[in-house]
Amino acid sequence: MGETPEERTTRSGLPLKEVYTAADDGGADWDPGLPGRPPYTRGVTARGYRDKPWVMGQYGGFGSAEETNVRFRELLRQGQTGFSVALDLPTQMGLDSDDPMAAGEVGRVGVPIDSLADLETLFDGIPLSEIRQIRTTANSIGPLWLALVVALARKQGQDPSDIAIFIQNDVLKEYIARGTQIFDPAAGLELSAQTVAYTARHLKSWTPLAISGYHIRETGATAAQELAFTLANAIAYLDDVRDKGVPVDDFAGKLFMFLSAGMDLLEEVAKFRAARTVWSELLSERYGASEAAQALNIFSYTAGSSLGAQSPHINIVRVTIEALAAVLGGVQTLNTSSYDEALGTPTLEAVTLALRTQQVVLEESGVAATADPLGGSWAVESLTRDIVRQVHEQLEIIARKGGALACIENGYFTSVLEGQAYESQLDIESGRRRVVGLNCYQDESSVEVPAFTVDPAAESAQLGRLAEVRDRRSAAEVDRTLRALEEAARTGAAVIEPMIDAVAAYATVGEIYGRLARVYGRYSAPSGLSGR
Repeated sequence: MGETPEERTTRSGLPLKEVYTAADDGGADWDPGLPGRPPYTRGVTARGYRDKPWVMGQYGGFGSAEETNVRFRELLRQGQTGFSVALDLPTQMGLDSDDPMAAGEVGRVGVPIDSLADLETLFDGIPLSEIRQIRTTANSIGPLWLALVVALARKQGQDPSDIAIFIQNDVLKEYIARGTQIFDPAAGLELSAQTVAYTARHLKSWTPLAISGYHIRETGATAAQELAFTLANAIAYLDDVRDKGVPVDDFAGKLFMFLSAGMDLLEEVAKFRAARTVWSELLSERYGASEAAQALNIFSYTAGSSLGAQSPHINIVRVTIEALAAVLGGVQTLNTSSYDEALGTPTLEAVTLALRTQQVVLEESGVAATADPLGGSWAVESLTRDIVRQVHEQLEIIARKGGALACIENGYFTSVLEGQAYESQLDIESGRRRVVGLNCYQDESSVEVPAFTVDPAAESAQLGRLAEVRDRRSAAEVDRTLRALEEAARTGAAVIEPMIDAVAAYATVGEIYGRLARVYGRYSAPSGLSGR
């Protein structure tokens, strides 16, 4: 946001005073309460991180399931307490590695998972029940990830409830900001909601949904819009799962909100506090949820958009500030970016340093010793209150436009984000927003950063493994389970159990989503959207 020399604003354009005083605390109209109590502004637990630190889980996956397995085991040895499986784009979009549309993308930005055989390799030798949290980027394929893990656990004689699985499963934000959607929004919502309903009944220890604002913020949203657009999507999920006969109290407390941790430290701390506040109000007033269900768990990832390819070592400082903002904001899970991410897939050295950043914040900074350490700061309380107010205003606009699905279909969300992304870029190019190493304090000397590259032979090797799976499995059993899956989708029945059966028979990702596409069709973006 541009500003005159006399004024200062946050990154989102909220005005900042030169000095805050007790007159800015909101008076009787603002009561953040105590940590561990509604509206949970100050945190979801009374003692903050004293009882249990946040989950440190780095995002990773590349090349092949075997290579990714090696990296995960090394990071666990280095003290990582959870991990997030990065899936390659073909997998995320329900395509097999040998699909013509997958050519050149296999294993590039994540690990390819074509069938249960790849998951067996990915988790080989990893004590899954001992990991605090295992996350994945499965959004359009949320139900498939559930099916893969359940089928693996059953085959190994393990109770899948003993594994702390965290499925992102937020398909709605794909239409707004990320782009891996497979079916139309209504069908995508239905499959995500079925996943949540299934876990509420059968896998109560799992996190079945992380309503995601991260990608919305990265696309150009303000702090308030990041929360409002995400909460609008959350309402769509909550309503749909409740309408399937699952009480809100049976699943809302297991959900996470996935938010960005950006460079504007005070605004970001206030944003996390505001997210918990509005969530608590929403769950109480709209759904009559219990106090436990009103407590919002937050997963945060430091902002990839803040990382520069120029002078990449400066990114180490940026990630540290963003990690500190997340911890001061009281998140439950944190993933810190690697300094070389702007150049490609992170090296093991860079990922380890990102993990060490979190460990230093926890063990050496002292900020984890007190719940909500910035609570009571006149500046932070004022910003929190301002963001809460703006979120409510945005939610009212979205409601008047018909809710999240309508705003996806009419282009409102994308229109807002495109305009703000343009303004933000203009601010950088004009110098109104200063970025060290990019438009100020530029370093003419070049620092050599080793780039990680995926083995060019990885794609052909994956195609070979996929062919072997097809040769070994029972074609008749695959066909039987796929027909049952298609019939369930066609008749409006739940598809999760039929999908588990198909996965257990070693049906591939592409075969499973190909059958569902016979019922739901493939997504085609509408043209001529006004966004109004």
